Amino acid sequence: MTPPDASGAVSGRASDSPLAAAARSAAARPEWIAPSLLSADFACLGEEVAEVVRAGADLIHFDVMDNHFVPNLTVGPMVCRALAAGAAGEIPIDVHLMARPVDRLIRDFADAGATWISIHPEGTDHLDRSLALIRDLGCRAGLVLSPATPLDWLDWTLDRLDLVLVMSVNPGFGGQSFLPGTLPKLRAARAILDRHEAAKGGAPIRLEVDGGVKLENIAEIAAAGADTFVAGSAVFGSDDYAGTIAAMRAAAEAARRMAADA
Repeated sequence: MTPPDASGAVSGRASDSPLAAAARSAAARPEWIAPSLLSADFACLGEEVAEVVRAGADLIHFDVMDNHFVPNLTVGPMVCRALAAGAAGEIPIDVHLMARPVDRLIRDFADAGATWISIHPEGTDHLDRSLALIRDLGCRAGLVLSPATPLDWLDWTLDRLDLVLVMSVNPGFGGQSFLPGTLPKLRAARAILDRHEAAKGGAPIRLEVDGGVKLENIAEIAAAGADTFVAGSAVFGSDDYAGTIAAMRAAAEAARRMAADA
């Protein structure tokens, strides 16, 4: 399927500076909720995906772990292909590669139906080449920053990116608690992305957060600048997928609107 427009942007005001216009555009971007399959019931994975698609999910977040880069082993491109042929094919599939090396996996997941593919800088010896490969294969490229990975990686990669994924837990396991130190990192990342958009005038880069995102904390996460929210147990552990997704989106939207008006 054709990747969606990442922006959802609105035109800036005539009096805006380029930076203010970029910040306003970022605040106006639609909030995306991405249920993480890591928390789904794998005994009926296809049904789980179909249910969250019907419930209003914007993306399906697909965690790939190789038991080397992170201490866990999950699923591969065959599962992605099977899901893409079903209900998951109705919305974008957001693949997060926690693996090393990644270039072969990038090709495999692009062929399996991924829309977005995000990689860690530590997962490749040639980051620029790997990011370029993702786009060359027709997917949108993301860079993942673990809690101790500095934002400095963005200095030389922004022109290759469609998404920055800030991890709010250490990668490898689902169900972890949100790390509060992620909030200032998100604010700093948001400022970097807004400056880049203002200077380059190009397509905006989405800011995703993954790990411990719940209805109780999504507002403060959104206020820090995130516009895309990976939610695993918060969605799949609830009794009402549609109600939870709608409530999370509404809380994020209200918080981002208040932050923009402040």
